[in-house]
Parts: sequence; structure tokens; C-alpha cells
Amino acid sequence: MENIAWMAWTIPTAIFFAMIAGTLLTMTWLAAAYPEQERVGVLRIPTTRGDRLFISLIAAAVIHLLWIAFAGTAALFTLPIGGGFEFSSLWLATAISLATAVLIFRTV
Repeated sequence: MENIAWMAWTIPTAIFFAMIAGTLLTMTWLAAAYPEQERVGVLRIPTTRGDRLFISLIAAAVIHLLWIAFAGTAALFTLPIGGGFEFSSLWLATAISLATAVLIFRTV
């Protein structure tokens, strides 16, 4: 059991999964309300919303893994909430991932 102690359920983890659930619910609603045609973007292959979501999720995973490998997860600062909420540098990777997802949905 000690080998998986690093897999803690933290606030960033909860926010991450809540955002994925919200994204999937939104995508499901969009698919039902506004059926779409495939479109051709910069990749020059036909893609749907689901394809672009998959590409953006893979990109987010790669960005976070590279961030952890090269920048680490050190706290940038601590917010005085409760016992002190540390603002991890991974939030910057999350912001980069969100910007990348917007770029993917607009151009791919």
C-alpha cells in the first residue's frame, strides 16, 4: 500500500476530473443539440469535435509530464486558506494545456 501513497486525491486532482466530466457533458450536449460535419483544419484530415477533444487531452497529458520532468512541482506561493493552500507550478502547465486545447479546437 505504501507504493501508491503518491496517488493522493488532492484538490487539483479533483478539479482535473471535474473539468474532464464537465467537458464530456458539454461535448455530449453539443453533439445532440448541434450535430456537426467533419471539418479539415491545419492537419489536412477531417476531424470532429471528439477527435479534437482526444488530441487536446493527449496534448495536456504530454505537457504535464514534460512540465513535471523539467520544471517539477514546487510550490510557487502559499495562499492563507485553512492551513495554507500551496499554489503548485503545475497550475501553469494547466493554463498552458487549456490554451493549447483552445488552439486545437480552433485550428485542427
